[in-house]
Amino acid sequence: MRMIYLFLAVWGAVHPMYYFITWFKAEGVNLGLMVEAWHSNAASSGLVWDLTIAAAALTIWILHEVFQNQKYIHFIAIVATFGIGVSCGLPLYLYLRSQVKRRPSLSF
Repeated sequence: MRMIYLFLAVWGAVHPMYYFITWFKAEGVNLGLMVEAWHSNAASSGLVWDLTIAAAALTIWILHEVFQNQKYIHFIAIVATFGIGVSCGLPLYLYLRSQVKRRPSLSF
């Protein structure tokens, strides 16, 4: 499962970035205009709010677990979520969270 999560995190970073970069090339780096475009109709506004709420829920989950387990490197998933999107942040967090656990060795 770890490799699937890693693949999804990379895909979730690369695929949306293609569209963001294409948009920035056409419109320039104007975040206000991008936010305006996100809310150009009810369908896109619904998607924006859906992803915003998902990002908030993921952030709360990550914060809770980071402070509980002191795995501060997992904060990188919050950065990925708000810097790229939930499509990268969620599978990245699942990848980080599913570290390979060593089995205790049986000694006789």
